[in-house]
Amino acid sequence: MDNMKDKIAIIGMGCTRFGERWEMGVEDLLVEAAHEAFQDAGIEQKEIQAAWIGTVFSGLSSITLSPLNLQYIPMTRVENMCATGTEALRAASYAILAGACDIALAIGVEKLKDAGTTGVKGPAIVGDNPDGTAGIGPGYSAPASFAYMATRYFHDYKLNPEEGKTLLARIAVKNHHNGTLNPKAHFHNELTVDQVVKAPIVAWPLGLYDCCGVSDGAAAAVVCRADLAKKFRPDPIYIKALNICVGARQGAIRQDYDFVHIEENYRAAKKSYEDAGIKNPRREISIAEVHDCFTIHEMIVYEDMQFSPRGRAGEDINAGTFTLSGELPVNTDGGLKCFGHPLGASGLRMMYEVYKQLQQKAGPRQVKNPRLGLTHNLGGNAGTGIGSVCIVGNEKG
Repeated sequence: MDNMKDKIAIIGMGCTRFGERWEMGVEDLLVEAAHEAFQDAGIEQKEIQAAWIGTVFSGLSSITLSPLNLQYIPMTRVENMCATGTEALRAASYAILAGACDIALAIGVEKLKDAGTTGVKGPAIVGDNPDGTAGIGPGYSAPASFAYMATRYFHDYKLNPEEGKTLLARIAVKNHHNGTLNPKAHFHNELTVDQVVKAPIVAWPLGLYDCCGVSDGAAAAVVCRADLAKKFRPDPIYIKALNICVGARQGAIRQDYDFVHIEENYRAAKKSYEDAGIKNPRREISIAEVHDCFTIHEMIVYEDMQFSPRGRAGEDINAGTFTLSGELPVNTDGGLKCFGHPLGASGLRMMYEVYKQLQQKAGPRQVKNPRLGLTHNLGGNAGTGIGSVCIVGNEKG
């Protein structure tokens, strides 16, 4: 497969405010995100040559994009669970790389609140069809799955429950602080470690504030051939690597799964570092947006992305390594935890933040002189996931 390093550029992005958008339908959210992206790129929608829409529950085909009035061009709906937004960006990028088009739209959307969707119920077994009983069939929920990871992590790395819950609470506190600096985030409340630790339990040891919110929202990216990018804007962002890794549910069916790492995360990151020519991720990555569906997952992602050594993420959490002023800021916009998680939009929302950061346009949460940014998604649960990693930079290599 051809390496796309520095061959594709992002020239425009848009993102709605995430949250309980009762006043907005799917069509409204799509239009808002897309038109911000078009305006940001300095183009008219008629210049889009192909489009990909990512959604899990909020559209059955590419006709969902009809409110954008994109006339008679190829359009495709993609879905890859929580990695859906990144999948839309990957599809658009590879179409350009293949020469099928020169400029394309990737957009993700999800309208969940009106449907009464929560993060607790779910299909009987990840990968199977929903059981039709509102999530009360056999199996386990997403909170339960990640609670397994938390208890196993505490056990394997000799953390007593108080120590472990305090480390997780510091992640929630960090992300909520960052979210208060972002007007488009779902939540704008600062938290304390004590509040997080003492919150009602959802699936022990994970409490209410260890879990991300369920939100409505949309995000969009306009991508083009890298050699055309500066015709549209002086500060395009260049894709260095974009990989999606899917296993065969080994963690769900094998007895030896350790529950303290996610192989799909690790392999997607490893391949992306190879493609981008990155030797030391902790030193070379300037900013990262990772899939903090639960605080324990962000903690484990630090290790899966090779930001922290195995079993030692807690040291970096306590040292403030991943805060806005730390060595490697993570989830500067509030993350899934605070910005919210409309499934099909999250991957592109993450890229929206990295894009703004690399252009020095992130306002009060701006990171100092970023050069390379990373986005990461995980679709699915522990041991049966879809890992995605995208690395972008503000200079051609």
